[in-house]
Amino acid sequence: MKKTIILLFLALFSIQSFAQKFGYIDSEFITSKMPEYKKAQDEMEKYSEKWVLDVQGKYEELEKMRQQFQREEILLTAEMKRERQKALDDKEKEVKELNNKVFGMNGLLFAKKKEIMKPIMDDIYKACEKVARQKQLMFIFDKASDMSMIYTDPRHDYTDYVMEALGISLKEDKNQNNQVTKPKK
Repeated sequence: MKKTIILLFLALFSIQSFAQKFGYIDSEFITSKMPEYKKAQDEMEKYSEKWVLDVQGKYEELEKMRQQFQREEILLTAEMKRERQKALDDKEKEVKELNNKVFGMNGLLFAKKKEIMKPIMDDIYKACEKVARQKQLMFIFDKASDMSMIYTDPRHDYTDYVMEALGISLKEDKNQNNQVTKPKK
């Protein structure tokens, strides 16, 4: 009986010693406490306001062109109407392209935010890595995001194995970033 209890205790102890430790952070809370984040937000606001005014100005120009066309339409020949309509269509296309260029998924606003926030996020990541090493954590999650990994112990990275299973090889070039290529069959 005594032997069984000791073996059970040792088994439980050994299982716990192999357990991976996880942690999480709240990056929104952290950034709300960082003065440099406030400066970055103010800078982003300035860019955003400028770009909104630029795009808004283009929409106003387009609207003036439309109104002028509507006022003069009855006086124009068919050829002049086609030319004016084409000019309106071109202007509308130009305005939509500008709007997309500035505020689209990979637009100027998105790129500027990424550029401005990078040093702040790099600092947070470095701090996470330091804490993870000190506290012997294998993974750190960010509860403010969609469960993205902030830090992972490289020993637990199985990316190469998954890529191999998919038939994708990883070429490493020291002068460039890693390039993924599909092997020829």
